[in-house]
Order: sequence, then C-alpha cells, then structure tokens
Amino acid sequence: MDTAPQATATDSGRHPVVVPLRDLDAGDLAQAGGKAANLGELIGAGFPVPDGFCVTTDAYAELAEAAGLADLLDDPAADLARTARERILAAPVPAHVAEAVAAAYAELGESVPVAVRSSATAEDLPFASFAGQQDTYLDVVGTDAVLDAVHRCWASLWTDRAVVYRARNGIDSATTRLAVVVQRMVPASVAGVMFTANPVTGRRTETVVDAAPGLGEAVVSGSVDPDHVVLDSGTGTVLERRPGGGREACLTDGQLRELVRLGARVQEHYGRPQDTEWAIDADGTLWLTQARPVTTLFPVPQAGTADGGLRVWFCASLAQGLTRPLTPMGISVFQVVGGSVQRLAGRPPADPVAGSPRVRAAAGRLFFDVTPIVRSTAGRAVFPRLLDVMEARSAVVLRALFDDPRLSLVHRSWLPVVRRLARVAARYGVPLQVVQALVRPAAARRRVDRVGARLRARRLPGDDAPADERLDAVLGLLGNAVPTVVPRVLPPVAAGFAAFGLAARLLGDTAQPGDLGTVLRGLPHNVTTEMDLELWRLATAVRADEPSAAALRDGTPAALAERYRSDALPAVLQRGLRLFLARYGIRAVAEIDVGVPRWAEDPAHLLGVLGNYLLLDDPDRAPDGVFARSVAEAEDVVATLTARARLRGRARGAVVGFALDRTRQLAGLRELPKYDLVLVLDRVRALLASIGADLASRGVLARADDVFLLDLAEVRVALGDGRSLQDVVTERRESYEREMGRRHVPRVLLSDGTEPEAVSAGPAVADGALLGTAASAGTVTGRARVVLEPTGAQLQPGEVLVAPSTDPGWTPLFLTAGGLVMEMGGANSHGAVVAREYGIPAVVGVPGATSRVETGQEVTVDGTRGVVVPLGATPS
Repeated sequence: MDTAPQATATDSGRHPVVVPLRDLDAGDLAQAGGKAANLGELIGAGFPVPDGFCVTTDAYAELAEAAGLADLLDDPAADLARTARERILAAPVPAHVAEAVAAAYAELGESVPVAVRSSATAEDLPFASFAGQQDTYLDVVGTDAVLDAVHRCWASLWTDRAVVYRARNGIDSATTRLAVVVQRMVPASVAGVMFTANPVTGRRTETVVDAAPGLGEAVVSGSVDPDHVVLDSGTGTVLERRPGGGREACLTDGQLRELVRLGARVQEHYGRPQDTEWAIDADGTLWLTQARPVTTLFPVPQAGTADGGLRVWFCASLAQGLTRPLTPMGISVFQVVGGSVQRLAGRPPADPVAGSPRVRAAAGRLFFDVTPIVRSTAGRAVFPRLLDVMEARSAVVLRALFDDPRLSLVHRSWLPVVRRLARVAARYGVPLQVVQALVRPAAARRRVDRVGARLRARRLPGDDAPADERLDAVLGLLGNAVPTVVPRVLPPVAAGFAAFGLAARLLGDTAQPGDLGTVLRGLPHNVTTEMDLELWRLATAVRADEPSAAALRDGTPAALAERYRSDALPAVLQRGLRLFLARYGIRAVAEIDVGVPRWAEDPAHLLGVLGNYLLLDDPDRAPDGVFARSVAEAEDVVATLTARARLRGRARGAVVGFALDRTRQLAGLRELPKYDLVLVLDRVRALLASIGADLASRGVLARADDVFLLDLAEVRVALGDGRSLQDVVTERRESYEREMGRRHVPRVLLSDGTEPEAVSAGPAVADGALLGTAASAGTVTGRARVVLEPTGAQLQPGEVLVAPSTDPGWTPLFLTAGGLVMEMGGANSHGAVVAREYGIPAVVGVPGATSRVETGQEVTVDGTRGVVVPLGATPS
C-alpha cells in the first residue's frame, strides 16, 4: 500500500511532497526534475529500475521560501552560490516534509540502504544533461541520514559549478527547482556506465561500456580505472576491449551483449542516444539506475536525397568562417542559393523554395552533402585542392576518407564533369573573360564593378506592394544569385591565381620560404581591406576632433549607436560614420546569415572598434603605414623573383614578371564575389523585414524581425492562412540561443555520426607547439587575446588575435593585431588573405587553438612555418 502520496496530498491542500517513482513519467519534469521523471518513465516502460520515491520540487520550494532565496536572487551584489547554500542548510526541513519522507522510506523496508540523488528541473534535458552538477549520496541508511542527504542535495543546487553550468546553458537559476530521488541501492558486484553511441567519435553504430567491480559511482566519478569496451550496437560484437587496473575483465561477453540489448531498448524508447548507468547484482540481475540523453553528440544532417549508403557532410558554415549558428531564415536562404548553383549548371531544382537537397542544416550550421564528390575521381582531385587554400584541415580529413571501402570510387571518368564545366564556361564566356583579364586587367575590374552596380540599381517591389510579390522578388534574387555573380566576377580572380600558380611553378626552388606569400601582401582592389582602411581613416579624423574622440572614449558602443540613429553624435563622427555606412553598411559579423542585422541597422560593433583604434598611439603601427610598407615589400619581392627567374633565361624572367604583375592586379578581387552575394542578401533582408512587418501587423508574429526565425516555406504559408506563429518563434529563439553556446562543430561528419577528425590522430607537434597552416609570413611574439565573438571585443594594439574563424566582420580588429591564429581556414581563406595584406604573421587551421591558448599568455606566431608556440613550449 502506498501511504506517502495520500498522507501529503491531503495535508492542508498542499501538493504532494513525496511521490513513488512508479507514479511518475516524462511529463512530470516540473514536479520531479529530470532524473526522477526519467526513472519513472523507465519504470512505466518496463525497464528493470530499482524501486524508490521522489521528494518533489514543492518540498524544495517550501524550504527555499523559508530560507529567503527570492530576496537573494533579486540582489545583484550577492555571492549567489555560497549564500544560497548557506541559507538552504540553515533552514530546517519542514515537519510535514520530514514526516512524508520518513513514511516513504519505511515503505522501502527497514533500514534499507538507499541512494539519494538530486533531480533538478534543469537536468537530464535533451540539450544539457547537467551530469554531476548536483550531489549524490550512496549507501544511506536510516531516516535521519536520508533526511540529511535530502537536505544537502537541495543545497547542492547552488554549488558554484551548477550555477555556472546553468548560466552557460541559458538556464535561469531563479526558475530552477530541485527534487530528490531516494532509490533502493543495488548490491552491485559490477557496475558502470553505457553510452548507446560512441561519445568520442560520434559513431551511432557503436555502444561504449565502462565497468568496474562494485558501485558504478566510482566509474562515474573517475576514481577507478574501469574496463573500457566498444561494441557493435547491432550485433554486440566486441570491437575494442581495454581491461582496467591490471585486473581480469569484469564482464563476460554474454553480459556485454545483454547490456547492448538493454541500451538499444532504452534508445528506441527515447528515440535518441542515451547515457545510462547500470549495475549487476550478486545474482547476475541487470538493473538500470539512470538514463539521460547524450547531449554532446553533434546532430547528423538529414539526407535530402534518396541515395543510400554512407553520406559525407561537409560543414559549409566553418568554410565561411562561421562557428555560430545561422538563423532558420539564414539556412533557408542558403538552401535556395544552393539551388541557384544547380541552375548555374543547367539543372534547376524541382522546388525553388526547398532548394538543393544536398544543402542541409544540423545544430543551426550549414552542411553540404559531398558524397558524390568524394566518390568521383574528379572530385577527389579538385575539391581537396580547393580546400587546401580555403580550409586546409578539412582537406586533410577528406583525403583520409578516400581509403574507406564504404566510400569507394563510383564515378571514375572525368568526361561528364568536363562536359558540364565546358557548357557553363561556354555559356558565360569564361575562357574569354580569363584572357581579357590577363590582357587588360583594368578593364576586367571595371566589368566586375558593374555587376555590383547593377545589383544595387535593381528595382524591387516597395513596402506597399503585395507581400506575395515581395516574397517572389526574394526568391528571384536568391535563385539567380550565383548565376548573376559567380561566372562574371570569378574569372578575373581565377586568372590572377592562375598567374600566381604559373609563376610559382616557373620559379621552383628559387623562391625562398615566405617569398610567394609576401607577393600577396598589400594587394590592391580588395573590397575588404579597402573597407578596413576607410574605417581607419575615419578613426584618424575622429582622433583629431576632440568632441568625437571624447564621445568614443566615454560612451558605450550601444549608447553611441543609439545617438547615431538619433543624429546626435558629434558632427565629425556622425558624418564620417554615415558616409562609411553608405558604402559598407551592408556588411556585418556573420554576414552570410540574412537573419543578422547589418552594420547600417546597428553600428555598435563599428563604434567599439573605432574606440579601440584610438588606443593605438604608435605611429609605426598605424594601419595605413603598415599597409603601405606591405605594398613596398611585395613589389620588392616581385622585382627580386623576376630577377632570379631571368638568370635562368630571359623568356622565363619575362613570363614570371608578367605573371606576378597580373597576380597583384587581379588576386585582390577574390573578396568581390562574396561582397556581391552579401549585397544580394542585404536586399533580401530588407524585403523579408517588410514582409515581417506585415505579418506582425496581422498578429502572426509578435514583431517584424521574428520573420528571420521562420523559413521561406513557412512565410509563404503564413501569408496565406494568417495563423499565429509566435509559439514557433519562441521555440526557435530558445534553440538558437542554446546553439550560440556550442563550441565544437565538426568540419566533416558522416551519416553514421562519425566525426572523422576525432577518429584520426592529429598532426604530431613536438614540445607543446601548435601546428597549423602557414598563412602570412613573418614571426611575432605577443600576448594572446582569445576572442570567440568580435562584437564588443577589446583587442589591445599588438596583441595576437586567437579566434575560431573569421569573416569580413572581424577584419576591423586585424588593423591593430600583432598576429593572427585561427582554428579554421587555409592559406587562401578570408582571414589569411587579409592578414597577408596587412603584413600580420598568421597561422590558420590550428585545431583547438581557442581552448589551448589562454588570453594573456605569451605566444610566438611563426607564419612562415605554420607553427604557434605558447609560452613554455620549446620551438622545434
């Protein structure tokens, strides 16, 4: 007979403070917390879970009220974690709660050993497990001991680690409450943990078991060296076994297969990989003591094609220098843009709104299905070579997949690829454009400038046009974006780099290390470096105007941005910023995401950068002077290399000189295709914002910019039926904010969940140095500044910028940086190009750089060899 619920439920009308686990399920999160709700769910589904009860969140709420936590949470000056713990422990357990716990404990048996575990409402959630953040007490015997353990579990909601973890995951401590699980102990002969997917490699087809004799808590806490076994999830076959502690294996093959079967059932019940705890008692009975989602696995993109077999997904977000998530609209836009690539090749998508089936999203990041590329001779030859200069580490990862028998060659002939490329080249006159660019580079630059001018001048429907017409204009812009820009702007760029490659081949070993990289310094006609130098000129004007300089010194970027919008900044700053934004206001940090405000909408980042520029008082480090010296160095090296080539023949010298000259006249245009695409996105954003305003006026959305948390198909439907989508927007915003905290994004991901980079050993680096790709020649030693997001970043002049990746929105920071280290990128990625042009030593493609280098740590950046040496490491 279950007495506890009746005793508490009818006590003065209170909610139950104690509930048997078997009466709970997944819907009882608010009452029982994540752990207890999961255990009740498992019991209800027939899993072998030890009996027990839950001290509900209502009991905690009573104690918290008596302890005065509400007042503490309202006090921003309070030492929240420490003071909350002290108050919880000082407050006595309410008498009726103590009585209910004693009665429920007696139901389990006389003096039975129990485990007392915390169960927070923010725990064992699909996006954050909170494993180990609150306390657990084992082998607790006796009513007084159980009550004391419950009391201490309540206090553990306020450990420093738990408070920090909640903050990092966007969980409001004020709304988090704690229940406590009291569960009969299993007299374990062996116990441990089991993951139904491999948490290291991400492979969903493997089960990983860690086990040790005795209680499983020793395995969880890391206080023992457990047996480690990796098994095939389908067959239970042992793939890897490592005994722990020098002992015999503590599990038989039969017990391992039983564990795999149990794990498969739990995963099937929840529909996703699970992190479980288990125990086997002296009689050989297997018990499940806990299950929660494996939250560290990166989600696998869902295939958009019917092709079977293993798929290879390439992270396009990282290739574009973006580690943060894209908004849902940003993803939808790129799916349509992916369809425009198909249109360029003469194979438009069946559904223009859905776009290309090979462009998909996972965790808010863009992924391309590159399986056909990996399985073709032409793809293997070309794609990794492109990545060598864009995102070099991805090229290494992809090449390692070529030996996987599951990804064997299917398309061996080059002929179909050559035919497709030839048709596109002929349709757009690409060969002629390349030749014309080499013969008359100035004329080629004028032609590509006209592409951007036509994009700016294109007439679009106004705000008074029907919303459907504006949406059609959005689809028209996006569907033709790539055909409009790429075949007209890219050929002169290709001509410049082809000339560079020819010069490098003809020079051979006569070019010393760093020489060819220096040729690419200070390149003219680069729209991004022109932008940054224009911003520096504005800073110079502001420095000379005391009211403007004082405004930057004394105001916060957000407040200054508000003053700019009100036309209330000092005249020099107001006018200068307005002129700058008239040309470059279409840009932004994470500018490939149409859902991100442009600088013209919110110039706070730029105002912060301008304020930072005022700190630079060394005239030798003035960016315009540094850039001019880079130009002079490049021209000197061109002359030197030409002279060296001439020693091997007059004709060779003439060709090398011509090729290097065309490199410098054309290679700087490499930023222009993206700039023009960003111009398209700016126009698309304006149209979508106007549609969002219409939807907000009809109550479909709460505000206009909520439209960027929908996709294009949803907007089309919303314009037709007018149903409210505010709940959808709220859920999307919460998911987006959670994803903003994700640090790890795989470069390449297989459809079975494997992260190939995690499986393969990284490059060997001696003596603590970090190895990457040489991106900009030179060596610098300085203090590191790790920056994960550029908005609001304060980079002191001469500091080494250490970043996950960069896009044009980051580059204003480059002007005062002493060096650059990036986790992503290759020798011709955006960050590398800009670093070279500013003469900043740079190393890119350094795995884990932002976690292996600390702000304030002195580092040496060797941009010639591609090595970063933190303080204390000995260069090889």
